[in-house]
Amino acid sequence: MKTQNTILIATVAAFAFALVPVTQAAPNPGGFASRYSAAEQPSPGGGPARANEKPEAVELPVVTIHSTDNVTRGKMGSFVLDMKPALMFGGTYVNFKISGTAIPGVDYVAPVSPAYMGSSGYGVISIATLANRRGSFNRQAYSVVVTLEPGAGYAVGATSSAQMWIK
Repeated sequence: MKTQNTILIATVAAFAFALVPVTQAAPNPGGFASRYSAAEQPSPGGGPARANEKPEAVELPVVTIHSTDNVTRGKMGSFVLDMKPALMFGGTYVNFKISGTAIPGVDYVAPVSPAYMGSSGYGVISIATLANRRGSFNRQAYSVVVTLEPGAGYAVGATSSAQMWIK
């Protein structure tokens, strides 16, 4: 039983030390954990110690999108989501909307928002195209546009939409 407790304590301690760079933890002279350094301790009134000090800006990962290429009817097309920096533990869900000249249910199977992005920082929105229901005489290409929408835990980058053509 003592061996199991020792292993558990060692594992928890190693995990805590692994999280120090992520949480930006620092020793506190009072002995209790604090998110402030000694110079930044809040005043007893609840505000920052310095009157002109601003709260820290939270930097969110930025998500962008691009299309892999145009797609032939009956094939799979895809949009690739890219998140910088990637999330270290787990992924996130990214909201999107679809527009364009292609009609869901006629030209393609509409994917459901949100899309999952793994811890690698990449995600895929697949577009399954359908056979030409308008007749073989109509060889017109139709567009599918995916536009990223803001959400919790991420920011939308400059490349917020991408387009592919169903031929």
